[in-house]
Amino acid sequence: MTTHALADDLAPTGTLRASINLGNPVLAQGTPDAPTGVTVDLARELASRIGVPVDLLCFDAARDSFAAIEDGRADVCFLAVDPARAEAVAFSAPYAVIEGVFVVPGDSPLTTSDDVDRPGVRVGVKNGSAYDLFLTRTLAHAELVRGAEGTTVFLDEGLEAGAGIRQPVTDFAAAHPGTRVLEPRFMEIQQAVGVPRSRSGAAVDALRAFVEDVKASGFVAESLARSGRTDASVAPPA
Repeated sequence: MTTHALADDLAPTGTLRASINLGNPVLAQGTPDAPTGVTVDLARELASRIGVPVDLLCFDAARDSFAAIEDGRADVCFLAVDPARAEAVAFSAPYAVIEGVFVVPGDSPLTTSDDVDRPGVRVGVKNGSAYDLFLTRTLAHAELVRGAEGTTVFLDEGLEAGAGIRQPVTDFAAAHPGTRVLEPRFMEIQQAVGVPRSRSGAAVDALRAFVEDVKASGFVAESLARSGRTDASVAPPA
């Protein structure tokens, strides 16, 4: 597939419209006017390689970033791989891996992550997040309580547990004496690049090759290091 044809397929408006989730501080930082982070670097690099400008569309939550792909406002997204999302999005292999963990009150009888799924346990989650989708599928007994942030709902409503990404949850626990993080992680969150399923198979293959190249070349590792995100690791080769 020629570069021109790839640009026409991946960026049909002539500009690569990239959906950036500022709600995940591991992968994107800054403001909508001046976003930074590994997803921003990947969007700019992809646009450069196919020879088009990039338009960074910033959102506060993964569900809004995903909606931009669903309704045609964006051409590429940077989200955790999930079966529910894969119905609308063709994903690359992961480029980075982060962890989902629980926070609980210090005097909680829950001692490991496996203890959370029991009757009477309410878990705060960020609505539409990767861990919301994962826990919706996997919890058999505990109840999910959705809100703007899992830790916020946990604190405001006095829940038995809150869920989130490891570093923000760890920071929350450090700032709130009387809470603690459960080990081990309850999930590995695989972050990938995605495009609408309407894109051609050749374009999806090119996207997947791009992701493997930026992992192998050190681009992803260098970007994560520049943004100070030691809480994410480069995913292994596909």
